Amino acid sequence: MIRIAEALERMAPAPLEAPDFNVADAYVWQTEPDALVPVKKVARVDISLLVGINRSRDTLLENTRQFAKGFAANNALLWGARGMGKSSLVKAAHAAVVAEGTPLKIVEMQREDLPTVARLLNLLRTSEHRFLLFCDDLSFSHDDQHYKSLKAVLDGGIEGRPENVLFYATSNRRHLMPRDMIENERSSAINPSEATEEKVSLSDRFGLWLGFHPCSQDEYLAMIDGYCAEYGVEVDAETLRAEAIEWQATRGSRSGRVAWQFFMNLAGRKGVSLG
Repeated sequence: MIRIAEALERMAPAPLEAPDFNVADAYVWQTEPDALVPVKKVARVDISLLVGINRSRDTLLENTRQFAKGFAANNALLWGARGMGKSSLVKAAHAAVVAEGTPLKIVEMQREDLPTVARLLNLLRTSEHRFLLFCDDLSFSHDDQHYKSLKAVLDGGIEGRPENVLFYATSNRRHLMPRDMIENERSSAINPSEATEEKVSLSDRFGLWLGFHPCSQDEYLAMIDGYCAEYGVEVDAETLRAEAIEWQATRGSRSGRVAWQFFMNLAGRKGVSLG
C-alpha cells in the first residue's frame, strides 16, 4: 500500500504555484498543464468608443469600480445580439478602472475549461489582488454538464465564492441554453416544471443582467464617426455615410462588429495604421 501511495504521489501533478501577479493586469487560464499566462497587451478598444450601449456601459463600469475598491458587487451576465460589444465592454471596463488608479486583474477562461474552475479559484483565493474572472460566449447544450462547474463560481459551494473574485460572462442567450431545448425538455419531462429549472436558473444566479440589442443606423454611423475621430481618419461625411451604409447592406447586418470591420477597411484604404 505504501508503494502504491508513493507511485500515485509521483504521478500526481505538483500543485500550481501562483504567478507573480505584478507583471501584468490580464491573464489567460490554460489547462493541461494548469497555468496562468500573463497577457502584456490586451486586444480592446477604449470605453469611450462603445456607442449605443450607454446604460449597460455605465452599469457595468460602476459595478466593476465598486468591486475593485473592495465594496459589494454582482456577478454579471451580458447577453443579447452578436457583435454589439459585450466582450469589448468587459475588457474596456476593466481597463477604465485600472486607468483610474484602482488595481484590478482580469483572468479569461474558456467555457471548455469550466470543470477546472475549482482549481483556479483556489489559486486566486490566496492572492491579495482582486480578480475579474471572464468567460466569453458562454452557453450550454442539451447534454452539457459544464453548467454544474459554473455553480462553483456563482455559488462557491461550502467555501463560498472567493471574496476577491467576481465573474463576468457574455452569451447570445439570456438563459444560457437554446430556447428550443428548454421547450423540448418541458414538453417531454415527467415533471416539466423541474426539467429545466436547474439549467435555466443559472442565469438567475447572476445579480446583474445586461441586455444588448441590435443597433440603429444612426448608432452604427456614430460608431464609425467615433473610430474615425479616434484614429485620425479623414473622409468626406457624405462619402463616409454612403460607403458605411453600403457596407452594412452587403453584410446583411448592422452591429458594432460590422462598424469596426468597415472602419478597418476604410483605414487600410486611407493608409492609416492602427498599431
